[in-house]
Amino acid sequence: MSVKVIVGLQWGDEGKGKIVDVYSSDVDLVVRYQGGTNAGHTVIIGNDKFIFHSIPSGILRKKLTCLISRGAVVDPEALLKEKDVLSEKGVVFKNRLFISKYAHVVFPYHKVLDELMDRKRKNNEIGTTKRGIGPCYADKYYRCGIRVEDLLKPKILRDKISFNLEIKNNMIKQVYKEKAFNAKDLCSQYEEYGKKLKQHISDCRDIVNRFLNKNILFEGAQGTLLGIDYGTYPFVTSSNPTAAGIFIAGSLPLNVDYESIGVFKAYTTRVGNGPFPSECEEKEAELLRNIGKEYGASTGRPRRCGWLDAFATRYSCRINGIDTLVLTKLDVLDSFEKIKLCVGYKYKDVLLEYFPASETILSEIEPVYEEYPGWNCSTKDVKDYDNLPQEAKNYIARIEEFFGKKIDMISIGSERSEVIKR
Repeated sequence: MSVKVIVGLQWGDEGKGKIVDVYSSDVDLVVRYQGGTNAGHTVIIGNDKFIFHSIPSGILRKKLTCLISRGAVVDPEALLKEKDVLSEKGVVFKNRLFISKYAHVVFPYHKVLDELMDRKRKNNEIGTTKRGIGPCYADKYYRCGIRVEDLLKPKILRDKISFNLEIKNNMIKQVYKEKAFNAKDLCSQYEEYGKKLKQHISDCRDIVNRFLNKNILFEGAQGTLLGIDYGTYPFVTSSNPTAAGIFIAGSLPLNVDYESIGVFKAYTTRVGNGPFPSECEEKEAELLRNIGKEYGASTGRPRRCGWLDAFATRYSCRINGIDTLVLTKLDVLDSFEKIKLCVGYKYKDVLLEYFPASETILSEIEPVYEEYPGWNCSTKDVKDYDNLPQEAKNYIARIEEFFGKKIDMISIGSERSEVIKR
């Protein structure tokens, strides 16, 4: 028996989907424990490209059971479309995909409010995906949220939708001057979603407990620096993408030991607004973006690109108690003459000891860089660590020294097989 959790150590988009796919070859259950369709995990197998938003990417392993737990939020329309696309590629879901009946449901009014509220910020937009994730989580904590189990109970669903629309429609019409929603239409639409999802809806606590004597992998979405509590607030997501989330959001008993696997890129990216200390000049950023194909799997938006922020990533390692490190996209740096590594922050000429929580400080800090020579050759076909260019090994060694921890796996391409294990 083993329990592992895979978390992102940056602002998301670290390549977790591929790493989940690699690790899932040896597990029995994969659990997506937070977030919603604001995630985009990509797995490439041969000529086939699979993009996941809600469904755990472990579904590609034919013998695996996959679970969307109570800590996630579910957009039934998007989930059913995702399921259809994957089904067309031969993925089987019957008796393999389960959705917690206690997970909260995303409605169209959540998406509208997500966009309108962000637009209201004007020059200080968060830059959300506009998928309704934040407003859905907000309803959960307002205690007026609608859960997956409610989709199977027409009267309860109608009552809850009507109650929510009394509030939401007033806000949409009075504050934002937009068109209100029709309760009857929403009830009919979501009752149908319930019928289509019924075979997958379950009490996922029982499923997790049944698998405790087997191998379980928890799949995190987004990244630690986007976490609602430990991220660069307010430019964050609305859930906790840290390893600790597997206990409450993922229904894992507190007395179960686990291995925390942290994934980070050889450089850094960020989508949307918010502080980004190691962001490159546009010429270098564009080169990283084009080589690394840094466009959002969920929105298609170009990602902001910068050098590896080792100072922020080390902070994420500490928050998550990382046991195992995975470095991805090393090959993207193959053609760079010089490579920078951010190893600290200065604020008003003072070198900071810790990663700052303050939005004000983060917006004014100066990154401290070390510079390393590039290796100017391809790493994509390398199978053994010893065969990497010496300059690449020097770069990796410095990262390990800074983190105080060995990097256990290196991804040098998008294919499932393009990894170096140490």
